Amino acid sequence: MFPYFAFSIWKPIMLAKLTAKNQLTLPKAAVAAVETAEYFDVTTEDGRIVLTPVRVNRADGVRAKLAKLGLSDADVKDAVAWARSRD
Repeated sequence: MFPYFAFSIWKPIMLAKLTAKNQLTLPKAAVAAVETAEYFDVTTEDGRIVLTPVRVNRADGVRAKLAKLGLSDADVKDAVAWARSRD
């Protein structure tokens, strides 16, 4: 038997083993079947773990952090103007 594959009547079943540190190694065939992604959105549906490839937009993360701090676009603009004026 191949390391990641078992066979059913209909198609090969790809297996991934959960480690003691809750880590999974995904079979190459599974990763190759979806768009290239470094991050995956993880959800559960009916007792299944569903991974959906996502692209992380770092600018969105920065905006979220600024909003959490209560900083507006005007505050950022003023800070950039201040930093540039110190040349």
